[in-house]
Amino acid sequence: MIGLLTAPAIDFPANRPLEDEPPVTAESADVADLAVRRARKGDRRAFEQLYRAHVGQVYGLCLRMTGQPAEAEDCAQEAFIQAWRKLAQFRGDAAFGTWLHRIAVNAVLARRRRVRPEDSLDDGAELGAAGESPADQRDLEAAVSTLPEGARHVFVLLAVYGYTHEEAGEMLGIASGTCKAQLHRARRLLAERLSAGPTPTEDQTSD
Repeated sequence: MIGLLTAPAIDFPANRPLEDEPPVTAESADVADLAVRRARKGDRRAFEQLYRAHVGQVYGLCLRMTGQPAEAEDCAQEAFIQAWRKLAQFRGDAAFGTWLHRIAVNAVLARRRRVRPEDSLDDGAELGAAGESPADQRDLEAAVSTLPEGARHVFVLLAVYGYTHEEAGEMLGIASGTCKAQLHRARRLLAERLSAGPTPTEDQTSD
């Protein structure tokens, strides 16, 4: 289950009076758009409202991409910190949530490059996590979390969040053709994983 995170450790500027703006309330017709406009002007409370509205989805995306709750929490925090710093760049061409997803994906990729620079999105590792119960092996979320990193990232963005190959490729910095190949790979591995228990890899059998 996805839980709520604590407020991001962002050094917000002091709230500035906004004379011509109505207060952000639950009764406003376009609460999200109003909150974005206020936040872009430096209103901390408006950004905190956006944070509360989107933190669950952003954390869920990070968790599915990383497969690690602690790492996902760090990435989600970093995503909101970056969102606060880059609010002036938000033009409204896409929904605010979509813009946040792009920042979250970048946060995950940046962290993975930093923590495990030897890994790549096209990592050739196959499935086969040890120590899982049969119930976990047949659980889709558990199976997705054990996909090779490149296949997992593509599967999450396309199959879970509904992005196109072009959109996912832009987020991940890969060609749409690579996205298609990785999605095919992910589906094949998931089908194998959900229909039968994992086969230990060479690394696992040597431990």
